[in-house]
Amino acid sequence: MAQPHNAQQHNTETGVPHDAGHKGAFPPLDPNNFAPQLIWLAITFALLYWLLSKIALPRIGEVIEERRDRIQRDLDAAEALKSETERAIRDYEQSLADARTKAGGIARETREKLAQQTDNKRRDSEAQVAAKIAEAEGRIADMKANALASVSDIASETASAIVAKLIGDNVSAAEAKKHL
Repeated sequence: MAQPHNAQQHNTETGVPHDAGHKGAFPPLDPNNFAPQLIWLAITFALLYWLLSKIALPRIGEVIEERRDRIQRDLDAAEALKSETERAIRDYEQSLADARTKAGGIARETREKLAQQTDNKRRDSEAQVAAKIAEAEGRIADMKANALASVSDIASETASAIVAKLIGDNVSAAEAKKHL
């Protein structure tokens, strides 16, 4: 089969003619268009710079300044809380030290009071024991005196009984007492 013969050749893959639309260089890269492009670039840059400097940058600056102020306020508040916390800790430690001192004083006073009460009770007990000992010694002395007084009577009676047994004669206790 014979192909139709056209003046333009078609690309077999895309069906687009090879030279279709390629009359010159790509416009942004065309050296004839560089000067107007540079002018539009300068105008666009100047307009963008003006918009940024008059509208966007002041707003960003305000946001940054507000944020800086908020951070500074937060830091100041944190510093105030830190100093307040440190003061509370110092007060707590001072109160704790005072409480320990007071507890030590109370314990010392209680110990002294108990020692004094113990000493008083010991003295009272010793006085009672001494009184009982004195009373017992008095009774012992009385018993000793009674025993010694009755020893001579017993001795005279014993002597009279011995004499009566040995001699067979009755001697009175008064007579035996005379000879003792």
